[in-house]
Amino acid sequence: MMELPPTRAGHIGRALSATAILLFLALPIVIILVTSFGADGIGTFPPEEYSARWYEQMAAPGGNWATSIALSSLIASLTTVFSLILGVTAATALARGRLPLHAAVYGLVLAPMLIPQVVIALGLFLFFEPAGMLGSPLAIALGHTVLAVPVAILIMISTLKGIDERLEDAAASMGAGRMTIARRITFPLATPGLIAAAVFSFITSFDEFFIAQFLSTPDTRTLPVLVFNALQFDVDPTVTAVSAVLIALAILALALVALVRKLGGHRNGQNVLPVEPLT
Repeated sequence: MMELPPTRAGHIGRALSATAILLFLALPIVIILVTSFGADGIGTFPPEEYSARWYEQMAAPGGNWATSIALSSLIASLTTVFSLILGVTAATALARGRLPLHAAVYGLVLAPMLIPQVVIALGLFLFFEPAGMLGSPLAIALGHTVLAVPVAILIMISTLKGIDERLEDAAASMGAGRMTIARRITFPLATPGLIAAAVFSFITSFDEFFIAQFLSTPDTRTLPVLVFNALQFDVDPTVTAVSAVLIALAILALALVALVRKLGGHRNGQNVLPVEPLT
């Protein structure tokens, strides 16, 4: 059956539809960004007066917001380290190993992405509470690692699948050991994937709420928990400034991943994160 060539009206219609959809999706973000610069204390849109007072309050040294941001950053950093260690190890075994029950193991390591987060949070609470670790940044970071590791594994599996194994075989034929091959061949080529895995692991931890809510105490509240409390018990316009900063960080993180992906693709002559099913 012969396909008809697209018409000018069709191009215009698709462009208008795509623009309308993008504007609809971006509208809540625009409202938050504009409201965050409002001077009133009730967060009205559009603001009658504009001010940066809520950003100043958010960044005030020793304040609740600054303390929560520092705590969330610490927990997210620990989560990133744990996720990379576990993710790289598991991805290497799944992508290059000959594991028995390969599909079952693959499904098991990705199970946290399918199980409701509140269920995982309850299980972690029952695990850490008898050990007296509630409120510990380490306990929260370990809990966040449960959610971040599957993301790191998916990224690293795709990255390792995109590396030509003949390069590793050539190095082995020249007498290089496994550690030398990993240090000189595999990991340098997998650097874009490692950066992407680190970025997404950090974001997963920084934005996570349920596990932090179950494992935190009044003295250790992460940023999402503090935002939830501010919205539940009061109307604090500082939340809009915090939300605007989180949006900016997410955009910067995605831009970084896209830049690394593009540079790595030019360097390797292929896509950094190829979408390829695990076999």
